[in-house]
Amino acid sequence: MVGKGLIVILGLAAGAAALADETPAKPAGGDAEVKKLLLLMDKDQNGKVSREEFMNFMGAEFDRLDVNKDGELDVNELSSLRVRSAKKTGGAGSK
Repeated sequence: MVGKGLIVILGLAAGAAALADETPAKPAGGDAEVKKLLLLMDKDQNGKVSREEFMNFMGAEFDRLDVNKDGELDVNELSSLRVRSAKKTGGAGSK
């Protein structure tokens, strides 16, 4: 598990806030958490996350959180935000 919540969403929120005031965004959870997240998303292991890798990761997280499989996340599903570790699941998108 990475941090206490879905670090991706926190990172996006920090990025949006940075765009609003034009200050550089500090990664939520620190550099170690960001490196763990990179390992989860970077399927071709080139040290970068492509748009496709990011969207695949987020899609897999959405599907995992959508417990009742209705195509929407409700407050109960969102309250369980956790990123699975790559070691436990084989990474996002694995079945």
